[in-house]
Amino acid sequence: MIEGKLALVTGSTSGIGLGIADALAARGANVALNGFGDPAEIERLRADMEKRHGVKVEFEHADLMKTAEVEALVARLVERHGAIDILVNNAGIQHVAPVESFPADRWDAVIALNLSAAFHATRCALPGMRARDWGRIINIASVHGLVASVEKAAYIAAKHGIVGLTKTVALETARTGVTCNAICPGWVLTPLVQKQIDARAAAAGISADEAKVALLSEKQPSQEFVTPQQLGELAIFLCSDAASQVRGVAWAMDGGWTAQ
Repeated sequence: MIEGKLALVTGSTSGIGLGIADALAARGANVALNGFGDPAEIERLRADMEKRHGVKVEFEHADLMKTAEVEALVARLVERHGAIDILVNNAGIQHVAPVESFPADRWDAVIALNLSAAFHATRCALPGMRARDWGRIINIASVHGLVASVEKAAYIAAKHGIVGLTKTVALETARTGVTCNAICPGWVLTPLVQKQIDARAAAAGISADEAKVALLSEKQPSQEFVTPQQLGELAIFLCSDAASQVRGVAWAMDGGWTAQ
């Protein structure tokens, strides 16, 4: 199915991106990792994934907030491999503040990484996918691409934008072997979410476990976190032949959040 194909997963040095990259590698895809972190730890992750799954795993550094670096990243991979077969736009950041006090530079940064980077990577990768008449573009949106919460204006605007971008790309590729879909996770216990839990615990004077329960109880009826591994398995399905007519979908995996 995807054995021997090249997958670029942005923001894949931890959390959701790492889980998806590992799932793709486990099915035989060669993987290009991308993200920030300690170089030694990234190399450990890369080598471990390569050894465990017997595929080629490389790491590509790029600051995806800069259009030129997104373009250069895709160009390097296309030069080496001919095309990117699977593109997972996952990289993202968050900032929380009320609209009237939301720092302009944080708005710009969130939009640049969470939305614009996905657009630029997609437009650069699409020609190679069209040439091969096969490709899978998976945008990691969020339940916040479907519904809103307070004090997350930039993130929610970006994630709603990702869902719209997904639909447009799906329509433009509808008569090709390229599909584009979005995954909309609810709460996933990533380093980003752990920071929110720690902040909540500190502010309320409660334990981290109590803060986790409080966080989940507000939004996620299952009261369980979605796991990166579960998201990886959904990505595998979207890459399969069985999903060849799943196009332009914003697929929620959210423990019932958006069912309310």
